[in-house]
Amino acid sequence: MPNNKNQHIIALGASAGGIEAIYTFFEHTPLDKVSYAVIQHLSPDYKSKMAELLAKHSKLEIREAKNNMPVEENKVYLISNKDYMTIREGKLHLTDKQEKEAPHLTINTFFNSLAEERGDKAIGIVLSGTGRDGGLGIAAIKKAGGMVMVQDPATAKFDAMPVHAISTGFADAVLAPEAMPAAIKNYVNKKPWKPAVEVIDDENVLSDILNLINKQLPHDFSNYKRATLLRRTKKRMAHKNFSRADHYLTFLKENPDELSLLVQDFFINVTAFFRDQEAFKLIETDIIPEIVDKHLPDNVVKIWVAGCATGEEAYSLAILFIEYLDKINKRVEVKIFATDIDQDALNQASKGIYSQNIAQDVSGERLERFFTNEGDRFKIKPQIRKMLIFARHDLVKNPPYCNLDFISCRNLLIYMDSVLQKKVFSMLHFGLKKGGYLFLGTSENASVMNSYFLEVSKKWKVYKNTDASRTTPFHQFSLPVIQESKASNLHMSNTFDASYKKDTVLQEVNDAVMSECGFAGVSIDENYHIVQVFGDISKYLLRKMFTFNLNELLPKPLAVAVGAAIPKALKLGKKVVIQGIKTDTDESNQDTSRTSIQLVVKPFTSRKKERQLVLLLFSEDTDEALPVEEYEQFDQQLHTHEYVAELEEELKETKDNLQTALDKLEAQNENTQSFNEEMLSANEEMQSSNEELESINEELQTINHEYLQKNKELAVLNDDLDNYFRSNVNGQLYIDQDLLLKKFSPAAVQHINLRESDIGRPINNITTNIKFDALAEDLKKVIHDGEIITRTVQSSTGKWYQMTTMPYMRHSEHKQDGVIITFTDITHLKKAQEDLDNHLKQLM
Repeated sequence: MPNNKNQHIIALGASAGGIEAIYTFFEHTPLDKVSYAVIQHLSPDYKSKMAELLAKHSKLEIREAKNNMPVEENKVYLISNKDYMTIREGKLHLTDKQEKEAPHLTINTFFNSLAEERGDKAIGIVLSGTGRDGGLGIAAIKKAGGMVMVQDPATAKFDAMPVHAISTGFADAVLAPEAMPAAIKNYVNKKPWKPAVEVIDDENVLSDILNLINKQLPHDFSNYKRATLLRRTKKRMAHKNFSRADHYLTFLKENPDELSLLVQDFFINVTAFFRDQEAFKLIETDIIPEIVDKHLPDNVVKIWVAGCATGEEAYSLAILFIEYLDKINKRVEVKIFATDIDQDALNQASKGIYSQNIAQDVSGERLERFFTNEGDRFKIKPQIRKMLIFARHDLVKNPPYCNLDFISCRNLLIYMDSVLQKKVFSMLHFGLKKGGYLFLGTSENASVMNSYFLEVSKKWKVYKNTDASRTTPFHQFSLPVIQESKASNLHMSNTFDASYKKDTVLQEVNDAVMSECGFAGVSIDENYHIVQVFGDISKYLLRKMFTFNLNELLPKPLAVAVGAAIPKALKLGKKVVIQGIKTDTDESNQDTSRTSIQLVVKPFTSRKKERQLVLLLFSEDTDEALPVEEYEQFDQQLHTHEYVAELEEELKETKDNLQTALDKLEAQNENTQSFNEEMLSANEEMQSSNEELESINEELQTINHEYLQKNKELAVLNDDLDNYFRSNVNGQLYIDQDLLLKKFSPAAVQHINLRESDIGRPINNITTNIKFDALAEDLKKVIHDGEIITRTVQSSTGKWYQMTTMPYMRHSEHKQDGVIITFTDITHLKKAQEDLDNHLKQLM
């Protein structure tokens, strides 16, 4: 049969406990010119009887899959217990499971190949089972344009697989197995197939849903486009079979998990490596070279990927930067901030682990260079991973990252209304440095900010910032929640000791005093983390956000002075004053005159916590500045030398401590790593074995159920035979091949002297009432020749019988297994014949 690319193929993935769901599905499946494949977790050592069992529940032809077997309509193909199964060019292909280590993800394997083979003609169904198999497969089918259905976990005996499949967000419908065939039929025939949903035209209901989300979850969708939210809410209602919005709202209030799933549907997590290849070619050839070439080696290239989803785009940009830097043999630090509102997507992005499907978007050379192959997955290498910081960030509420060279915010603004779009555009402009680039999705444009951006590519929506002014006050934004473990210093605002939190009035008095004296300052702990701020320090520190580490906030000359003064103050136990520090805290303005600063550094100990702190006071170095008895004049070379010497001493001490710790941990790490790998492998094998055993157990339970059913049928049949024997006036004897009595009917007792104890005795040893001596010879002849012998015999009571001796046949085995003797009372016939004979004699 030729390969019909227009033929739909439905693949059912099931694990432990999935047999009942499979039966139910096929009991409701019509003949509709599509094909089916059933993928189960089966032990290679177990011979499944699935084909025989399923045939009793389906009108379709059931076949066990063979290598190179063509897929035909109205047929069901069952995976072999020993093999993986894939499909290519309309034929099934089997490979031995033993060639790959457990766990054997047979469902993902077939789903992935089906997606590639049939595209939008592929339909993937995840049924009852344990584990996570099928999750990656349905993602591939959905990406290819196919349909995905998942068994409602409430109807599944084992809900782990359905729950995981639903959590991916790729399920088009969550239904009971009996409802799936009708939905498939309508989908194949291009008819509406989802449960009817009442149009949500009541603004109050939608507003209540959004308010509930805002109250219970850290998300605010109030300024997102209503049409988008309505469509996604209706889709979620259809999955849960709700036809009224108010009923769904009640369900949301009672089920927090469903509320989270609805929010997941609101998120836009569609991304891929190098999505829109031509756009990334433009970035690679025109934009990255310009960004890198104008940076000094000491500067950092800062990139922000807003709405990064699962991280593919952020990693793509990192790869392009690495490739260009290697090409020109230049070392420039590149830091990429990748943010999203969806924490689940960020968790996946942080791991940097992706399916084999990325090979469609990433070249083989890049896969080999930037990824490690881990079984059926690719993992980003540390070289790329260390360039990225993943953080949860809400574009609606949180401030932007600042002084950025490049921002990517693709296909996100189209879901927001015009008011929110303008606000977000202002925020993105705020974050870009002059000459920085903004990369949008193809459906978006920066028309609302035309005066600030130069269009670089109209087709791919790439813009260049031409204005360094800020259009939005920074105080309008709240701080984001940073999740990156390496940026722990960003959490300091939430971890200050209570003893350092001052009363509001006291703080205002302090600020007033400091301002009157012309000072501003900070107190820091032993880790250089800012504990308290006094006065207006904005003109002394750099304008950087998301950090409370003093070292990152100091301009270079001031950083040198502070680095030299603090160790000296701590060693001497008294304050150190340095004057004449020339610096400029505005990095973006090259024309600003440089300011001369006086620095006072004084160590002190907190009385409550007995904790060593350092107070730093800054003031403009003018004639009005407060006089001091001892001070140093800032000498760039001298203080730099002192600063470097102190750093070298700290570095040496740190290295020594680190080496000692590493030596202690190295042996432990090797043993622990080896043990963890063995435990992980054993755990995966155990999980796989458990799933297979559950599936086998389910099948055995089904077989046992059928045997019980057959036993019941046999019991009924036995009762029928017993009733037949008791009601039959004709006596019957059952004799085996060795002429032993096997069974007799009650009526046979009057012909032969029989008791229950006679069963198993030779028939010749039993006394009979029949005047016939050749019974044994007749039995042997019937057994040998298989013919039927009929004789007329008389009993000792004077009654006449027709004795029929015939073979006892076992039709299931097509063989003879003894003899049946039947006695039919013909006394009346015999008497009538005698009377007739006597009458004829009289007439003659």
